[in-house]
Amino acid sequence: MDEARARVAACLQPLTETETVPLSAALGRVLAADVISPIDVPAHDNSAMDGYALHGADLLAGQATALQALPTTVLAGTPFTGVVARGQCVRIMTGAVMPPGLDTVVPIELCQVQGEVVQLRADVLRPGENRRRQGEDLACGRPALRAGQRLRPADLGLVASLGVPQLQVFRRLKVALFSTGDELRSLGEPLAPGCIYDSNRHTLTGALQRLGVEVLDLGLVRDDPAALQATLDQAMAQADVVMTSGGVSMGDADYTRDLLAARGEVGFWKVAMRPGRPFAFGPLHGPQGRRPLLFALPGNPVAALVTFYAFAREALMVLSGARPEPLPRLTARSAAPIRKRPGRTEYQRGIVEPTEEGGWQVRLTGAQGAGILRSMSEANCLVVLGHGQGAVAAGEPVTVWLFDGLV
Repeated sequence: MDEARARVAACLQPLTETETVPLSAALGRVLAADVISPIDVPAHDNSAMDGYALHGADLLAGQATALQALPTTVLAGTPFTGVVARGQCVRIMTGAVMPPGLDTVVPIELCQVQGEVVQLRADVLRPGENRRRQGEDLACGRPALRAGQRLRPADLGLVASLGVPQLQVFRRLKVALFSTGDELRSLGEPLAPGCIYDSNRHTLTGALQRLGVEVLDLGLVRDDPAALQATLDQAMAQADVVMTSGGVSMGDADYTRDLLAARGEVGFWKVAMRPGRPFAFGPLHGPQGRRPLLFALPGNPVAALVTFYAFAREALMVLSGARPEPLPRLTARSAAPIRKRPGRTEYQRGIVEPTEEGGWQVRLTGAQGAGILRSMSEANCLVVLGHGQGAVAAGEPVTVWLFDGLV
């Protein structure tokens, strides 16, 4: 697995073409330039609480404090222009600009108010508390987001808080996808004896869409050399990446293997992993000097998705110009024994749950065959058993890749 990943990584050349998009269309896009804050955030010292703003110097250690409250309330968006003298305070709402000279806010629930007098117990708070300082979130001129960031909802909110209406992003990576096999049928077609519906294209389309790439669905291609060549030529002319499922093993009808070998520098590997042993990768020789990368995944449904997560996911992020995000993982204890032989990495489908003791426990979803897609649908994680690892006893710790976060 490590050698295969290293060979993939050595071929990756990130996109350089950029475009400018409005903030409303930027979710999931990859920043092509740093976002520099044009303002301080917050723009002024402001209150972090509903309460009373006061001079911190009026708070004496070990002593109760009584302050005269001015007959007004400072609201967010309406700065107070008056003067608050020592020994006085003013009612203030969360987010309101701190009046000049005031540096402390006491929450309303810690005050005893009698008429115009606000009484505070001894040591109820320290000077300077509950004040948000100007620029403490982000100072003017500092980077708010760095190039390579794939934009998430919180990032959009951060950019909006700076008053920035549009962003420079890399263009979307284009991935051409098709499935191969005479036994496959498209949705809506009747099933002849020995045939199955093509699930891989839909599974992989979903996985690609979560990465924010542009998917070019080239459909289903039969095991015919002319049809395969025509589809491959179309893919190479349009896409940065070509992704296929099926046709890379040693079967008599696996024409894809021979065609790919003739059209590029594709390596056909037997990876020490389960599921997903047959895998092909490398640059293709496209028209006008184009050199799209090929990811040829196995045909078995679970194997196709596992190899996508193991090899293609992070590579596609790098090609998109994004900083790669490691798969979210944690350590959990196996609820039951797991059979495993050393010499290959295994990815078994599991359900990870919290325990009453505060840790995590994982159990497998049942039969783990490479064609049992239900085992992936029922799972919320992959149990990763390393290359040199043997059988796992009940209660032993194992590494799991969480499905939530595979974005």
